[in-house]
Amino acid sequence: MANHGYCGVLLSLTLLSLAIHGSFCFPEINGDNKGSPRTTTDKGKRWAVLVAGSSGYDNYRHQADICHAYQILKKGGLKDENIIVFMYDDIAYNSENPRKGVIINKPNGHDVYKGVPKDYTGDHVNARNLYAVILGDKSALTGGSGKVLSSGPNDHVFIYYADHGSVGLLGMPSDYVYAKDLISVLHKKHASKGYKSMVFYVEACEAGSMFEGLLSSNLNIYATTASNAEESSYGTYCPGDPSVPDEFDTCLGDLYSISWMEDCDISDLHKETLENQYERVRRRTTNSHVMQYGDMSHKQEFLFAYMGADLSNRSHTSTSDISSPSISRAVDQRDTKLLYFQQKVSALLLF
Repeated sequence: MANHGYCGVLLSLTLLSLAIHGSFCFPEINGDNKGSPRTTTDKGKRWAVLVAGSSGYDNYRHQADICHAYQILKKGGLKDENIIVFMYDDIAYNSENPRKGVIINKPNGHDVYKGVPKDYTGDHVNARNLYAVILGDKSALTGGSGKVLSSGPNDHVFIYYADHGSVGLLGMPSDYVYAKDLISVLHKKHASKGYKSMVFYVEACEAGSMFEGLLSSNLNIYATTASNAEESSYGTYCPGDPSVPDEFDTCLGDLYSISWMEDCDISDLHKETLENQYERVRRRTTNSHVMQYGDMSHKQEFLFAYMGADLSNRSHTSTSDISSPSISRAVDQRDTKLLYFQQKVSALLLF
């Protein structure tokens, strides 16, 4: 009896020690067989690729979105060496920007441009470089910082792309990312054991066409898009919105994008799953159909496995919906270039 009691105490102490020390390991999240979140320990790293595929001040919102995403990841603990940024970088100091050197992603928002790595800018923002970065192929790069996605079989990868799109393609300043090419690249990355799991967010018109019927469920990739395969996505915080300062003649963000990012800003990402966020974004993005593709088992993973987590948000709960500001004006991405001219014409008619 005494021996049994001693063994029981020893086992309890061992389990307690494992629980305490295990909590300091890098947490890697997987869904169990019942679909509920669980935590295991792993030495994998978090990686991110952020892509603004447009140029020009009219497309201010895409680079603003990407810069905001960088700030979330940075606060979440990701290192610059593990965050790769594509942006033309012609907005912050553009002659039309009323706040030189500053980019905001919402009315009265803070500067999201500060500190953002300039890995691939100008003409180096192109499809070939993006594919080379994802595949970790430095020899295929043309210009840029040389940073690539050097992720391994235990790593978690987050890719976020914001731009214009059409059926089967996403825009770049001088070329296009075609769905068939992107899927081929993802297959190669998977075959090379270049990640354990990947999450892909896409803001663009017809964004669903990049994955619908193409992204198989056996690649360990979960993708969500701002729109289905045949509809537009929407810009927001646009001229005409009472909350947007008159000095801005362009949209400050995209509806799907600011929905997931503003959710990250106020949520504890240790508690919120990909599915939680999808549902919140879907409810807020009322002008288009937010979609999901690929391996649905990843929906039960916690966001911090990919984005890290801002420790200042640990007091927030993610078990119930967190209210977000209502959007009074959303504009079809294809119509955003018309806003400036419509406002100028309206102003002229007043005189």
